[in-house]
Amino acid sequence: MEIQGLPGRLLAELGPAIASGELPEGTVLRTEELEERFGVSRTVVREAVRILEGMRLVASRRRVGITVQPRSGWDVFDPLVIRWRLAGADRSAQLRSLGSLRLAVEPAAAALAARHATDDERRRLSALAVELTMTARAADLATFLRHDIEFHATVLQASRNEMFAHLGDTVGAVLTGRTEYHLMPHQPEPYAIRLHREVAEAVCAGDAERAEQAMRTIVEGALTELNQQLG
Repeated sequence: MEIQGLPGRLLAELGPAIASGELPEGTVLRTEELEERFGVSRTVVREAVRILEGMRLVASRRRVGITVQPRSGWDVFDPLVIRWRLAGADRSAQLRSLGSLRLAVEPAAAALAARHATDDERRRLSALAVELTMTARAADLATFLRHDIEFHATVLQASRNEMFAHLGDTVGAVLTGRTEYHLMPHQPEPYAIRLHREVAEAVCAGDAERAEQAMRTIVEGALTELNQQLG
């Protein structure tokens, strides 16, 4: 999710500052100070604060101000919160936490997708597996990333579990972070591409056990690689 215009510019300053701890819990911000510091109107400040409140990063109260909230209450599934945390000092912990989440959810989602995917979803997964193979061979990481995000989001959607489907943007943010912070190999590993094809084939064949195992191997491999790179 991208926030456009002046509210987006203000969020791009405040969000990472809160997520990194530069603005720690309990910090009180004043609307007037933000207006003056960033050269924006009160309306812009209110819109940015409204978005931060929706993420539970801040709380705004009359006569108190805008107070940074405890990390324990943040909406840690919000893609922007994920992005801001990945840009900060706790990147390693964030990536490991999200990797564990993927391991808990995605294999189960793949098994459900094998049972419940529509014909269109099965065709799309097959097409994406081909695209992933081609872009991996070309070492086109930007296009590979787009297809990889869509592949995993499609599996989550095809599970017909609305809770799993809602995690599509979260997984997309994880995959994007790994690429942006150079935690992906220059050319995706052949074994990972083969496993994506195996997931697609298993979903198309309605083989839940095979789909689950292939997806589990994908996510376990990604987590192992991540731990090796982060040390």
